[in-house]
Amino acid sequence: MMWPLPMETKGPPGRPAPSRSLRVRMRASPADAVPPRPKWFRRPFPAPERSMRLPLLLAASLGLAACGQASDAGPALSASAPERAAESAPPAAEATAAGVSELSYEDEARAQGETSASEGGANAQAPQGIAVGEPNPSTPAAEADFDPASVAESSATLPPFPFFKEPEGLVSTLDDKDRNKNFDREHMIAGGKIVAVEGKVFRDRFQLTNPDQREYSDIEFQRNYADAIAALGGAEVSATQYTNEALQAFGGRDKVDRHYHGTCASDGCENHTYLIRQGGKEWWIQVSTGAIPLHGEVVVLERQAMTSKLGFVDAAEMKKKLDADGRIALYINFDLDKATLRPDAAPVIDEIAKLLAGDPALKLSIDGHTDSTGTAERNRELSRQRAEAVQAALVGKGIAADRLAAQGFGPDRPLVPETDEASRGKNRRVELVKRD
Repeated sequence: MMWPLPMETKGPPGRPAPSRSLRVRMRASPADAVPPRPKWFRRPFPAPERSMRLPLLLAASLGLAACGQASDAGPALSASAPERAAESAPPAAEATAAGVSELSYEDEARAQGETSASEGGANAQAPQGIAVGEPNPSTPAAEADFDPASVAESSATLPPFPFFKEPEGLVSTLDDKDRNKNFDREHMIAGGKIVAVEGKVFRDRFQLTNPDQREYSDIEFQRNYADAIAALGGAEVSATQYTNEALQAFGGRDKVDRHYHGTCASDGCENHTYLIRQGGKEWWIQVSTGAIPLHGEVVVLERQAMTSKLGFVDAAEMKKKLDADGRIALYINFDLDKATLRPDAAPVIDEIAKLLAGDPALKLSIDGHTDSTGTAERNRELSRQRAEAVQAALVGKGIAADRLAAQGFGPDRPLVPETDEASRGKNRRVELVKRD
């Protein structure tokens, strides 16, 4: 241990007193220069042998260096979208994932002092459109649902979907058929929750450490997209990562992975979700980095309802099926994770009303069913609410309420095993069942 020597200390007999500067720097070897240890002082472990001191010092130095590298990388990636947007961004005329600017010394120091929002710190800075409440150590408050309207609409001129060129020097590892989907579902993070978003999808994947291409660090890859999105008037809406708590709240890692397209939905990868709003439309963007070797992945989704490619079952077909089997499965469209009937559900409701009007003795149970995505409890509640929405629509068309019953079974009665999106879609249905 180093102790500064008092100014009046003299050297040991036969030796001159050390200079003032040396007195401050030298190891305190003279007995009269070291403050006496209190009686309670005991060395917790034996001092290492002299031959072991150098290896121990080297190991400690390497450990400190590794910790320093980790602390340098973390806060910079978890900086909030408004902070990143304040840095230099590519021109809005043609947004590309290129041209990142370095953090200033002051920015880096400020980032080092903040608690990362992705780590869930009590002082974490929330992204634009996310409210972070005061922590309650005894009873944590329930996470509020994210409202897309909390993100201001962009006034920028948006390039054609999917907005971004390939980053400079990188080549996609995906084929065109895997990059573009007319309609699909993606799992992303909004606020502190994992959410499901549906619409037209574009996906891209890059190996960031390919020696035959330009190499990118995870920070540079993430920052390029963050700056380009900010230039288009977008904002980050994710306030957490794919933590175990978030995964379990959604129903588990397996359910998340069914519609997750990124490097990995876990703490081992960095995932950021952004939202651009303009003219009533929403574009959701998820940028992820991680895996071995290091990869970067991007998902751009234009949120929209699916356009049905199937003809509707008419009242005559419904009656034939009910007479033969006692039930019929109908595929009625609702808003995502809500019990709100979409406009394209109106023709189906009209045909059910026509069926009931043509047979005054007919009574029906309206049974709601979902797939297994999400928690079973939530799905049971949602399926019941959707069945009640159909019931209310029919009552509004003059059908007596006592002829109708509504109940929800959630994922408990699947028609087929769920192995892909097509099978899950088959299980999401409303059934009409004859009642005595």
